[in-house]
Amino acid sequence: MQEKIIIFDSNSILHRTFHALPPLTTKKGERTEAVYGFFLLFFKIIREIKPKFLCACFDFPAKTFRHKEFKDYKITRPPTPDELKEQIKKTKEILKAFRIPCFEKEGYEADDLIATIVNKIKGISKIIVSGDQDLFQIVNQETKIYFLQRGIKKTIFIDEKKVAEKFGGLLPEQIPEFKALCGDPSDNIPGVKGIGEKTAIDLIKKFGNLEGIYQNLEKIQPKLRETLIKEKESVFFSKMLVKTKEDVPINFNLEDCQWGKYQKEEVKKWFEKLEFKTLIKKLEELNGGLKTQNLKLWPN
Repeated sequence: MQEKIIIFDSNSILHRTFHALPPLTTKKGERTEAVYGFFLLFFKIIREIKPKFLCACFDFPAKTFRHKEFKDYKITRPPTPDELKEQIKKTKEILKAFRIPCFEKEGYEADDLIATIVNKIKGISKIIVSGDQDLFQIVNQETKIYFLQRGIKKTIFIDEKKVAEKFGGLLPEQIPEFKALCGDPSDNIPGVKGIGEKTAIDLIKKFGNLEGIYQNLEKIQPKLRETLIKEKESVFFSKMLVKTKEDVPINFNLEDCQWGKYQKEEVKKWFEKLEFKTLIKKLEELNGGLKTQNLKLWPN
């Protein structure tokens, strides 16, 4: 059986749990629902997938190279609430207590770090936990997305077949071409005016990629050809924005990610501090203290 690594797209998960769960507070008034939901999912994944390795990637809390290139990048997204920022910090601390390496890099997004890690390790099954479709572009035979469809309860594995089903038969690596042509409102990527999803898919399936499209302009009907010529610079600029980086300079060592090196009591102290009684039970279960079938994942 092929060894597995779980890579957490942590900010994506924490945003999901923050908005999916009702507000939780400790007796001191600290908000904790995002952290709680993250580790409910964490224990579920450990139980289901039984990985040998684990790591977590975070967005650096500042503007990225994409913002420098395009000042309106993601401008439509609301700022991260202060209540969530504090929970992101706590999540990092608990992951460190679990001895799980956490990666973030100034100027880059978690997506870029994940793509870099996936590119570094071969011959191992890579499972990315995320609610972000931007990562579909790095799916391959060894890489799947454990995708959070709605909240954190409804999940699905995204493989190459699922990507093709969603994007009209395109390959994962063709998704940046697709978004460059028809845009991505969630990231405020403009795309080409007049090119919708169907036209973008047809062009990519016929010519392979943007380079192929522009090498065969004479084969494209005049009005569309004129639009593509006019928007050429913008199209390639958009592709640069949506394509994940695979060469971010990070100090990644697979053996550092080996699961199970943590001290239970160190993690337990964090769960006690945040009043996570259910998670303390799950921690005991993880260490052989309780039988899985006697625990509910989702408490009433």
